[in-house]
Amino acid sequence: MMLCDIAKNAASSGHRFDQDRHWAASLALRFAKRDGTTRLIQARHQGPLRVQRPFYPEGSHEACHVYVLHPPGGLVSGDALTISAAVESGAHALLTTPAANKLYKADSQGVAWTQHTELNVEEGGTLEWLPQETIAFDGSKGTQRTHIALSGNARCLGWEVMALGRPASQLPYVSGRIEQHFRLTLDGKPLWLERQPLDPTHPRFIGRWGQGGATVQATLWAVGLDDATDAIEALRGALPAHPRWAVTHRYGVLLLRYLGNSRNEAWALCEQAWHLLRPRWVERDAHTPRIWLT
Repeated sequence: MMLCDIAKNAASSGHRFDQDRHWAASLALRFAKRDGTTRLIQARHQGPLRVQRPFYPEGSHEACHVYVLHPPGGLVSGDALTISAAVESGAHALLTTPAANKLYKADSQGVAWTQHTELNVEEGGTLEWLPQETIAFDGSKGTQRTHIALSGNARCLGWEVMALGRPASQLPYVSGRIEQHFRLTLDGKPLWLERQPLDPTHPRFIGRWGQGGATVQATLWAVGLDDATDAIEALRGALPAHPRWAVTHRYGVLLLRYLGNSRNEAWALCEQAWHLLRPRWVERDAHTPRIWLT
C-alpha cells in the first residue's frame, strides 16, 4: 500500500496527521437532589472521559463527591475535551481529578488542543470544582475555556492551578502558547470575564508589569459567601504572609490569586483557603478528597 493510500485511509477513519486533526472527548454530568441525597442522575460520555462512582465521605445527605477521569492523562495536538456539569436546585456536588492534567508539546505541525469546561448551577444549588493542577510542557499550544453560569442564589467555589514547564527536569516553558478564558455569569449577567495569553516570547511573560517570569499561577473563586469581608480578613490572617498571593472581592465574586514558582506552594495555598472558606460558605468543614492523599 502506498503512503498516500495510508494517509487517505487514516483521514477517512478520523485519524489525521495534518492541521485538521481532531480527537474529541466529552463528559456531561447532572446532579439532582432525590430523597434528601444529591444523586448523579446523568453521566453521558464520548471518548476517554469517565467518572468513578459517586462517594459520600461527608454523609449520605451531604456533598456528592465525583472523580473525573481522563485515562490518557493529558492533552496532545488535536485533542478537544469538553466537560460540563449541571447542578439542580438543592443539590451539592464536589468534582475533582485523580492526578495532574498534562498539556504536552505540540507536534511538528503545531496543531493545538482545546479544553472547554462548562459549569451550570441552578438557584439553590452548590458546586465545588477542585481539579488537581495542570502542567504545561514546553511547546504546548492550546486554549482553555471555563464558563460558569449561576442562577439566583447558586453557590460555586473552584480553582485553576497552572504550572508552566518542568523546572525540576531542567525543561522550562520557553515556547508555545496557551490561552485561558474565564467567564462567570449570574442570571446571564457577566460578573467576571478574563482572557490571559501565556506566551513565553511576549514581553508580558517576563515583565514586572505582567507575569514577571513566574512559572506557577493559581486562581481560586468563590460565589455565595454571606460575609465576604469577614472571609477576606480570615484569609489574610491565617494564610502565610508573602507578596505572591492576594485576595479581593468584586461584584459578589471572591478571587484569590497566586503568582510564583512553586506548584506545592500554590496548591497548599488554595487548599488552605478552601478549608478556611468552606465553613463560612456552606457551613460545613472541608473534607479533603482521599484521592489527593494517594
